[in-house]
Amino acid sequence: MIADIVVRPLHALDEFRRCVQIAREVWGDSDLDTEPYVTLVIADHTGGQVLGAFDGDLMVGFTKAYVGLHGQKPYLHSHMTGVLPSHRDRRVGRCLKLFQREDALRRGIRLVEWTFDPLETKNAHFNINRLGAICRRYIPNFYGITTSPLHRGLPTDRLLVEWHLDTKRVVAAVNNLDPGPRECPANVHLPIPAASRSAVSVGGHSEAVTSGTTPLIEIQSRIRAEFIDWFSKGYAVLGVRSTVYGVDYCLAPYSDF
Repeated sequence: MIADIVVRPLHALDEFRRCVQIAREVWGDSDLDTEPYVTLVIADHTGGQVLGAFDGDLMVGFTKAYVGLHGQKPYLHSHMTGVLPSHRDRRVGRCLKLFQREDALRRGIRLVEWTFDPLETKNAHFNINRLGAICRRYIPNFYGITTSPLHRGLPTDRLLVEWHLDTKRVVAAVNNLDPGPRECPANVHLPIPAASRSAVSVGGHSEAVTSGTTPLIEIQSRIRAEFIDWFSKGYAVLGVRSTVYGVDYCLAPYSDF
């Protein structure tokens, strides 16, 4: 719990329908692209997670995750996390993710994955710096072209997030043991020579990128090529930093734990 926000698992049909209402307000999809409440029923029934964040009696956010397998090891794929506009920047998303982590670890699950738009650099800071996750895979046009105004008619390119829940870097991040975003804090437990590091520059937070003079499709195409190239060389995104030019994704050589 953070401030007056309480997170708990959801199991009732009316709660799942409330999640759909929140999703409509957050993403603004057409009926065709809006996921029905039955997908939350399935996630809950098959051992995944449906978590709600409440401000008093009002549900203001939710997250949904499915169970997946890498070989014989289970993990959670966190497919949706949405927070009402009225409650953004109040750490509701962090509440949801920390509860998700605790619940997964209680069940012996050590990995949660999800995807996000690399042009949304506020999300990148949250995922990489604040939660201690990493990225090693770029997926072009993951969902296809959607009707959501948040996707701006672009191909839905996504970075795949790996949140290794009980590693030193994650423990440091969730307990605020980092030196700050300008130092790429997720590197705090992974010393890497400066000469081995690289960066992919986006230009600014999503609003700045949108209002810039370079067409978004050109920015997306450039960073797509750069990410795919670095990932093919064994690099991973380990931090996000602000610069005088905008925002950089910090990359360095990386191997499995």
